[in-house]
Amino acid sequence: MADRLKDLKILHRERFPVRDFFIRYGKDLQMMQHCPDEDMESCIEESGLHRPGLAMAGFTKVYSSQQIQIVGHTEWNYLESVGPEARAKIFENLSVFRAPMWVVTHAQTPHEELKAMCNRLHVPLFSTTLHTFEFFKMAQRILEEFFAPHAIIHGSLVDVYGVGMLYVGDSNVGKSECVLDLVESGHRMVADDVVHISHVGKSIIGRPDPLIRHHMEIRGVGILDIRSMFGIHAIRKVKKIEMIVELQQWRQDVSYERTGLNEMEENVMGVNIPKVVLPVAPGKNMTVISEVIAMNALMKMSGQNVAKDFNESLLQKIKAKAKGEFTDDLLDFNPQNWSFYE
Repeated sequence: MADRLKDLKILHRERFPVRDFFIRYGKDLQMMQHCPDEDMESCIEESGLHRPGLAMAGFTKVYSSQQIQIVGHTEWNYLESVGPEARAKIFENLSVFRAPMWVVTHAQTPHEELKAMCNRLHVPLFSTTLHTFEFFKMAQRILEEFFAPHAIIHGSLVDVYGVGMLYVGDSNVGKSECVLDLVESGHRMVADDVVHISHVGKSIIGRPDPLIRHHMEIRGVGILDIRSMFGIHAIRKVKKIEMIVELQQWRQDVSYERTGLNEMEENVMGVNIPKVVLPVAPGKNMTVISEVIAMNALMKMSGQNVAKDFNESLLQKIKAKAKGEFTDDLLDFNPQNWSFYE
C-alpha cells in the first residue's frame, strides 16, 4: 500500500512578531507591558527561552541572545544584590546583544537599568505575575507549536476512545460519513475535510482549519454544524494523531490484512504512525470497526497484542500436536457443568 502522506508540502514559520505574541497570549501569560508601543516591532525567531544568569555574571561566550530573555527570581535577586552601578555595567555589557524581548517573572518590577537598556535598543520589556517555571513552560509550548513544521492534508480527524484517528482516502470514499457516525456514537470530531498537522516534539498534532472548524460537509445534505447539533462534547480543538485509517473502495484483486500480524506504519514528517487500510463495501459497519481499531490500539499501548498472542498460542498447539500431546480444547470439559437441553 502506497503512503498517502509521503509527499506533503512542509511549511515553516520563521518570524513571530512580539506584538502578535503579546496580543494573542499576553493575557494567558499574565504579561504587563513596560515599553512604548513603537518598541513592539521586534520579532522572535527561535523557539527557545534563555535565563541570562551567566551572561549577567560576565560569561557571554555561549550567550543565547537570539532567544527570549527571562529574568527569574534568581536573576532578579542577583541584580538587586549588586547595586545600581554594577547593574548599569551588567546591562552595558549586554547591550551589544539584541534580544527579541525581556520578561521579568514573579511579579517583580524591572530594574531601571534594564528598562534603560531596552529603551535604548528598542527592545520590548514585560513582566509577569507567573513564576519562572510556569511562564517558561507555557511560553515554550506556544513557541514550539508556532515554529513547528506544519502541513495541510485532506482527511478527517476524530477522537475515538482517546485515540486520535486520521481518516484518509480518495474523495467520496466515505470519510465524513464515517466520522459523522462516530460522533453520533459519542466520539469527538476534531476536523473534517481539511486537517492542519504540525510536528511538535515527537508527535504529530492535528487541528481543524480556523474557517471551517466543527463543520462538516455531507454530500446530498450540505454543511453541518457538529457543535450545534451534537453539543460541545462532540468536538475538540486539537488531538495527537495516533492512528491512520486509509479507506479504500473494496477491490477483489487487492490482498488486505487478515491476521493483524503485519503491522503497517506511515512516516509523517519524520514520525512513524500506525496505519490500517480498511476496504469499504456496502453493509460494513465502519463505526464499530473504527471503535475496534481504537480499542486494539489501546491494548497495544498497554502491552497486549492480540494477533501475536493468538499466533503464539496457535503455534504452541501445533507443536504439541506434532509431538502427540493431547491439545483438543473442545473435549476438555466437565459434563456435569453442561445442560444439554438448554
